[in-house]
Amino acid sequence: MRTVPTLDQIRAVPKVMLHDHLDGGLRPETVIELARETGYTDLPTRDPEELTRILTAGAHRGHLNLYLDAFRHTVAVMQTRDALRRVAAECAEDLAADCVVYAEVRFAPELHTDRGLTLDGVVEAVLEGFREGSAKRPIRVYALLTAMRTAARSHQIAELAVRHRDEGVVGFDIAGAEAGSPPSRHLDAFQYVKRENFHITIHAGEGFGLPSIWEAVQWCGAERLGHGVRIADDITIDAAGSVSLGRLATYIRDRRIPLEMAPTSNVQTGAAPSVARHPLRLLRQLQFRVTVNTDNRLMSQVTLSEEFHRVAAEFGYGWSDIEWLTINAMKSAFAGFDERLRLINTVIKPGFATARAMSDAMVPADMLSGRSPVTGRSPSYRP
Repeated sequence: MRTVPTLDQIRAVPKVMLHDHLDGGLRPETVIELARETGYTDLPTRDPEELTRILTAGAHRGHLNLYLDAFRHTVAVMQTRDALRRVAAECAEDLAADCVVYAEVRFAPELHTDRGLTLDGVVEAVLEGFREGSAKRPIRVYALLTAMRTAARSHQIAELAVRHRDEGVVGFDIAGAEAGSPPSRHLDAFQYVKRENFHITIHAGEGFGLPSIWEAVQWCGAERLGHGVRIADDITIDAAGSVSLGRLATYIRDRRIPLEMAPTSNVQTGAAPSVARHPLRLLRQLQFRVTVNTDNRLMSQVTLSEEFHRVAAEFGYGWSDIEWLTINAMKSAFAGFDERLRLINTVIKPGFATARAMSDAMVPADMLSGRSPVTGRSPSYRP
């Protein structure tokens, strides 16, 4: 019988993050200090605990657009080079403290130019912060540049991403309110990225359904899907429990297109009814390439370790499940093949082997054998 690892045990193993927003992961104290330094006067409070409550309030209203309301405050204080560098450095520090060894953190450069920074200046400041926060820590942080799907600067952001590809940018993304803004509106940007042999991930299947996923993959060439929760709409289970995949779901699984899922955020935005009913469990059983992420650590009040623990506790996952999800993420990263392979073989697998050995050493032998410590009998079923 699998034993669910504790939160502390999960914190200690190497983890991989593919979907984390820079402007959704600030420390509340930093938001307050930057508001003071930059003269931002619309912050609703200067108390860190109260600010956290306000910024997370929208995360419990069950709709993506409402969830995004709080970002106007964090984006407002991220308008100078020093502010961007600090936020990025603290992001790397916080992820490393959670034992994340590889991360791709995304941000939208076009949202950070209100005080005169150029798009290149925004990217350079963030990359400098990532390097600073990663220094002497066992983590590698790359950037994904996001264009806003409701704006008209996607081609410009795509060119920006390619321009900084050798400095720490590993891909291009679009995000924002999904309904009414299909990814195919930005087809020229995606075609440019593909011609440049660069990488594409697209927010799809979070705030809208299968047509958004289909366009992202078949029109725009998405290598990964940001969330992709609604792919479950193309899977049916009959009364006898037989599972049938539609053509799009079959294609996503057959082509091993990764799903960047964030269960806590997905529940808060209304993409899933609850963690217990999140499609991650079914998709993992069906061998889709599922990954676990935080999305927005501040707004959703979650670390990657906490996200894994929540999923493990809900679904009865053990070490093999958590390692499988972690290796899925590392295989799906946009870093080069050599780096992915090195991290899997020299960091992730040894880290989980150590955690499993330590966990086994703490479990009585009769538990490892599957026998009841009370009756000495094996249970009549296995999960």
